[in-house]
This record gives sequence, structure tokens and C-alpha cells, in this order.
Amino acid sequence: METPAGYGVVLVTTGNMQEAEAIANALVEAKLAACVSLLPIHSIYTWQGKLHKEQEWQLLIKTDLAQFPAMEAKIKEMHSYEEPEIIALPIVASSQAYLQWISQQVKNQE
Repeated sequence: METPAGYGVVLVTTGNMQEAEAIANALVEAKLAACVSLLPIHSIYTWQGKLHKEQEWQLLIKTDLAQFPAMEAKIKEMHSYEEPEIIALPIVASSQAYLQWISQQVKNQE
């Protein structure tokens, strides 16, 4: 029986929809992610001592966190930001059927 341990959502922001879609496609095609949802967002942050207010795209990447190192490498390879946001959050509760689906979509590293 699947448990939530080991599954998660990875957050990544990009500067435009084209880059977000390219990264999402690459992750799903490489079986590093089961699904990537894309959302337009407005971010306010400090970078290199300056306040920025930017329109960005948020990727919500559903995956087996065992894939995180390979996923991080692929994102950094494709991403235009000097230091992209790549944050993994564990799934603490989910339906068993959804976790099974993630498992079936994402390649197993064992």
C-alpha cells in the first residue's frame, strides 16, 4: 500500500509561460514528474539588494521525491534564472489512488 512518504510537490517559478511549459513538458516526458500545473502569479521579492515586482509563472510539480536530484538538474539546465526557486514540499495526506497514479507515471530509480 502506498503512503504519502516520499511523494511531494515541487515549486518552481519562471519568468514567462513559454519557459514554464518547456520545463513542464521536459519533466513529464522524462518521467521525472507525473503532472505539472501552471499558474500565473505576481511575485514581490528582493534580489541582489533590489525590490522586484514581477509577473511570473508557478509550476506545481507532482512527483516521487526520489526524483528530486534529477529533476533539479533538468530544471537548472533549462531555466533562465541565475538561481531558480526549486522547493520540494512533502505530501502529508492523499488518496491512495492518486499516489498510485503518481507512482505509475514517474520512473522508479530502484
